[in-house]
Amino acid sequence: MWFLLALLSAVFAACTSILAKIGIEGVDSHLATAIRTMVVVLMAWGMVFLTGAQKGLSGIGRRSWLFLILSGLATGASWLCYYRALQLGEVSKVAPVDKLSVVITLVLAFVFLHEEFTVKSALGCVLIGAGTVLMVL
Repeated sequence: MWFLLALLSAVFAACTSILAKIGIEGVDSHLATAIRTMVVVLMAWGMVFLTGAQKGLSGIGRRSWLFLILSGLATGASWLCYYRALQLGEVSKVAPVDKLSVVITLVLAFVFLHEEFTVKSALGCVLIGAGTVLMVL
């Protein structure tokens, strides 16, 4: 099930890039990011209330709050940079560079979460990096 959800995430992310590039034409990138964020906020809270997950709010610990807030700030920074990059560049070049986040995530997971970094992981990172360079040139 995780693979199907991850694949759907990739499909929706691809649609996001195309739709954003079309929608951002003539719109300030920060304003566009704010509009997109409001839609995401409404969708997310809609799902919370639809599934009854709001009952878990009181059980969230301080550490989780801190890291969820930091994750939100990182997401916001990523979206602001991504929308500005989309406004300035071609989707076919911006999107592959953005996907270098896979390589960076693997390295950070190894360093901070002590996840296994195998030869297969290293080779995948090299191939993603090489593919990105090839697509951007």
